[in-house]
Amino acid sequence: MANVRYGARPPEARRNREIEATRAEIWSTAVTALWETDPEVIAAILPPPLAPVHGEPIVRCTITTVQMPVGPAFGAGWLGVRARHGDVIGEYPIFMPMTTEQSVVGGRENYGEPKKIADVRATKDGDAVEGVIARMGFTLIEVRGRVVEEREPYELSKRDFWFKFLPAASGEGLEDDGWLVYGEKTEKARVNLGIDGDVILKDSPIDPVADLVVRRVLDINWTERASTQVGRTVARVPAADLMPFVHQRYDDLSVLGKNAKD
Repeated sequence: MANVRYGARPPEARRNREIEATRAEIWSTAVTALWETDPEVIAAILPPPLAPVHGEPIVRCTITTVQMPVGPAFGAGWLGVRARHGDVIGEYPIFMPMTTEQSVVGGRENYGEPKKIADVRATKDGDAVEGVIARMGFTLIEVRGRVVEEREPYELSKRDFWFKFLPAASGEGLEDDGWLVYGEKTEKARVNLGIDGDVILKDSPIDPVADLVVRRVLDINWTERASTQVGRTVARVPAADLMPFVHQRYDDLSVLGKNAKD
């Protein structure tokens, strides 16, 4: 009988290569911007049991080009805010745009990362640095500037907070309570450059990143870096607590039709 590739696979063939990739050391180039926004903005977008970190209404945006060991490079974006779970400090991403299906699927299904397909690019031409995220016909984020200093390489650990849940087949609510997942990350940079530049947020009815208004830019940098991550489920989260925030994960395309008629 011929090999049927859609057939059941034996245990040794069931490797999850997407998850393995997050645990391997893969180098990338990235432009990162940090800024202060309004504290009430942070409080409004955090699902319980997450809460703001007092005195730190900080937003982070990273725009990355990732070069995989096999296959072409892809663009990866990350936009999130400083948050805490009890006494545990981390960051809560609300928008993780990716340029390929492969880079979206593993993170969404295994970890609950809020990944979506988008146009993402980070470039450096001499001292000029640019990062751009665009999606569904809208340019959303632009980070532009010039290199002004060389900084020391670094190595650090950090944490993401993700929510993993499954929408109900009926189209109403969730199938069950969700999970709070910790993304335990390590990151090291062999190149670390300070950038003098600007962060521009543009409006979109689908991805309203402009609501994270820039009050004060804290830092912009360009790095060549490698990172790894491991997910860990830490708590159940009631579906009723998650439902008001499910729209952060999914697109409501009806707003495009509404705008076209207005």
